[in-house]
Amino acid sequence: MTDIDLLGHALHAFAGIDEVAFALSKPYWQKKHYQKGELYNEYKTVCRHLGFILDGVFRAYHVKEDTGEEKNVFFFSKHQVVVSYKSFIEQSPCNYFTESMVDSTILYIHYDHLTQLYQQSHQWERFGRLVAERAFTVAMSRAESFLIQTPEQRYLELMKEHPDIYNTIPLYHISSYLGIQGPSLSRIRKRMASR
Repeated sequence: MTDIDLLGHALHAFAGIDEVAFALSKPYWQKKHYQKGELYNEYKTVCRHLGFILDGVFRAYHVKEDTGEEKNVFFFSKHQVVVSYKSFIEQSPCNYFTESMVDSTILYIHYDHLTQLYQQSHQWERFGRLVAERAFTVAMSRAESFLIQTPEQRYLELMKEHPDIYNTIPLYHISSYLGIQGPSLSRIRKRMASR
């Protein structure tokens, strides 16, 4: 299966984009390779692209101005969309960086081309609505996880959402995302392994 076929399959599964509607978008998708550490989107810049990850892992993180400490906010992995949701939807400056954590490859589309597709096709308009709904759900789930879930529950949720991430990135990034220290993550992993 080619990369563009894989994308078409994913868009059909996510939003019901059929072959005719997908064909409208084919001229707009471009492929890009990212080196480990390369930025997909920078802090205070507008996110102008929505990407589909063919391979790799990205993280969105915020840097505290007073301490320089990095806090991981979101992860994006294989066959998921990578985008700074709020910045992309509003076309406003982003509050965090989005970085490739390993060598990664995406197919991406520019905001202007996507808005053209919204005007051409109800299926693409539906896609836009579903992306916005997904962004809201991801943000709310992330906020609620710190209010409602234990660190162990957040760990299990991360494993479900990004099953390969533990073999790909350093554990301190996972600790940062979960809001815990490294030793706590080690204890959680040990408990999980013994079950």
